[in-house]
Amino acid sequence: MSHRLGLLGHPVAHSKSPRIHQAFAASLGLELSYEAIDVEPGTFAALVEALFTNGYHGFNVTVPYKEEAYVAVDRLSDRARLAAAVNTLLRTPEGILGDNTDGYGLVHDIVTRHGIALRGQRILVLGAGGAVRGVLDPVLKEQPASVTIANRTQVKAEQLAAIFATQGEIQATPMADLRGPFDIIINGTAASLGGDVPDLPAELCVGATLVYDMMYGAEDTAFLRWAKTQQPKQCLDGLGMLVSQAAESFRLWTGHAPDAEPVLQRLREELSQPSGLLP
Repeated sequence: MSHRLGLLGHPVAHSKSPRIHQAFAASLGLELSYEAIDVEPGTFAALVEALFTNGYHGFNVTVPYKEEAYVAVDRLSDRARLAAAVNTLLRTPEGILGDNTDGYGLVHDIVTRHGIALRGQRILVLGAGGAVRGVLDPVLKEQPASVTIANRTQVKAEQLAAIFATQGEIQATPMADLRGPFDIIINGTAASLGGDVPDLPAELCVGATLVYDMMYGAEDTAFLRWAKTQQPKQCLDGLGMLVSQAAESFRLWTGHAPDAEPVLQRLREELSQPSGLLP
C-alpha cells in the first residue's frame, strides 16, 4: 500500500520531516510520499479537508497550527486531549483522528534510548507553553517522585499544574524561587531559539542526573552551554525527541514501527558538518 503523507506548517521549507519519513519508509521497503506543505494563515481547516478528500492518508502538524488541528479533527486520542494540541492527523473510517506524539518522543528518547529512568525522580520542567503541555502526561505516566513547573509567567505554570493535578505529583514554582536539588531538568521554553537562557538561579543544574533541552542545533544550545558549566552527569538536546516522535507518527499511519537509530545517527552527523541544516 502506498501512503500519501505530509507536514503542515508555516514555514516548513527547512523541516527535516520529509527526509526522516522517507528514510523510515526505505528501511521497511514501503511506498510512501511525504511532502512539506506551507499553509497560509487562515486556510488550515479548509486545506486539511481538501487534502484528505484528494487522497492523503495523514499529516504531521507543526507551528503554528497544532492548536488549530486540535479543533479541526473528528476525534482525539487521550494524549492529544490532555495536550490540547495535535501534531499528527490520521484518516480513519470514523473520520480524522488527532493525536500528539511529542511526549512519546521525549520519554522514548530519555528512557528507552538513553536508559535514564524518570520513575521516582524529581523533575523540573521549564516553560508552560504548548511544548510543555504536550509532554506532561507521558512524563507523569512514568511515575516520577514529583514534577515542578517553572515559567516566567507564574499564572501559566499554575494553570498547567492544576490541569494535570490528577495525573501525579505536580506543582508550580516561580523561577526566582527554585531550589534544588532536581534529578532531571527539562527546558521547554523557546529561549534557545533566540540564543538565550531563562533567568534561573545559579548552580541549578549541579548534581542533576540529566539536563535536557527540547530544542537542538548544530552546536549546543545556549541552555545546554549554561548547564554544562555546572557539570551535571549528562546533557541532551531534542534531536532524539524529534526522531522518536516522528517514528511514532509513522507507526500510526502505516502500522510499522521503524528503526529510528540509523536516521538519528545520520541527522547528527549532518548537523556536525558545516553544511548541516539547522532545525
